[in-house]
Amino acid sequence: MTRRSVVAGGAAILALAAGSAGAQIRQKLRFSSAFTETDLRAEAYKSFAAAIKDDFEFEPYWGNTLFKQGAELVALQRDNLDLCNLAPADISKQIPAWSLLTSAFLFRDADHMKKTFKNDVGKEFIKMAKDQLGIQIITPVYFGSRSVNLKPDKQIKTPADMAGIKLRMPPGEFWQFLGESLGANPTPIAYAELYTALQTGTVDGQDNPVVASKLMKFDEVTTQFVLTKHVIAYDVMSIRSKIWDAMKPEQQVKFQAAADKMSDENIKRFDAQEAETLEYFKKEGKKVYTPDVAAFRAFAQKKYVEKYGKDWPKGALERINAVK
Repeated sequence: MTRRSVVAGGAAILALAAGSAGAQIRQKLRFSSAFTETDLRAEAYKSFAAAIKDDFEFEPYWGNTLFKQGAELVALQRDNLDLCNLAPADISKQIPAWSLLTSAFLFRDADHMKKTFKNDVGKEFIKMAKDQLGIQIITPVYFGSRSVNLKPDKQIKTPADMAGIKLRMPPGEFWQFLGESLGANPTPIAYAELYTALQTGTVDGQDNPVVASKLMKFDEVTTQFVLTKHVIAYDVMSIRSKIWDAMKPEQQVKFQAAADKMSDENIKRFDAQEAETLEYFKKEGKKVYTPDVAAFRAFAQKKYVEKYGKDWPKGALERINAVK
């Protein structure tokens, strides 16, 4: 081997090393969700993944294939998961103050929800999660609103009109109390048994997003949809604080902007799907109308304050109500 070939070989190795050093190593983000890949939210997350692909490798596990629903928060805290779509109710189990963000009639619509999280009061709840749980909440992820669907042809204007209505609610204290906050007589029935329960009169109605009601064909055994929109359903995109804090400021800005854009587009998709479904019900001859939502909100919030208000930050409910 000549001296010239040694020098050339060394130069090549140095060039390769320099190239390797210059190449950006993307961080893998293991993501878990309860929803499946066919869900509208999966489409939204895929667009988000494309927007951050220069810095991060998005590795999704749809439909609880990595962790069971409800186990994601602990997985984040144990560094077994990097990013997830986290239910606010799961956060409230460790931070009782977060039960406010799971209460009925808290958000008027998806826009109010989004603005609340950008507002100072929302940022305080985000800070609680970071300080106490070690997670960074990036953005809320909307997936529709829950409304009342009834078999009896009875006009519903206020909670008083719900008296005596046997309203199917999912099993569990949280859901049964939600039914009470609507003025109804909550009745626990498994989702798979609900169609038959409506058909036979075991229950008078149910509450679900209207899209779910159409998929399950509940409209075949009911007469009306009362658009209470008592729950603006959402989860929160959450990442391990260690990952967030390790990002460069410009990476955080890019990550947040991609998440915000994804959230906005996702709201538009769900709102369009809901509007299309309501038009379908109207053409079917179903009654579709909005009750006195202010009366429902006042009734429900009073009940929630009496039961859970001791855990809420002072004045937080009023501040959220004031967000425009």
